[in-house]
Amino acid sequence: MTETVKGPASYFPSIEKKYGRPVADWQNLIRASPLTKHMELVAWLKSEHGLGHGHANALVAHTLAERAGR
Repeated sequence: MTETVKGPASYFPSIEKKYGRPVADWQNLIRASPLTKHMELVAWLKSEHGLGHGHANALVAHTLAERAGR
């Protein structure tokens, strides 16, 4: 039985397909950024890297949740 991926990670396959980079690359960019606030990071991914809002939001939410140990 295959478990359905839920939450921000459910966007990961489409992010990798659309932008041609592994999710780990995007997460490394987020971690390396001097920005720390969720919406600042989302805006940065959108303006500097051309991601759509939903994809940027999913990446930031998942990466910040890992940082917080959730």
